[in-house]
Amino acid sequence: MARVAVDVVIKSEILDPQGKAILAALSRTGHPGISSVRQGKHFDLEVDDTVTDEDLEEIAGHLLANSVIEDWTVTRLDTR
Repeated sequence: MARVAVDVVIKSEILDPQGKAILAALSRTGHPGISSVRQGKHFDLEVDDTVTDEDLEEIAGHLLANSVIEDWTVTRLDTR
């Protein structure tokens, strides 16, 4: 078994209202040095040896992310 991380974030050209709200909250709570926040999603998957990198890209692009407005990265973390 292998562990895989998929991180999904809104594309840089798309407005991120949650990121803006988080940025404002950081400033209000005494953390003024942060200039940008992009909110996203993180998925941990456990996969067997039959799942290829191409399978993972398809899963990320079709099921975990909205490819029109989001970018994603797939990272194999370890094998067990």
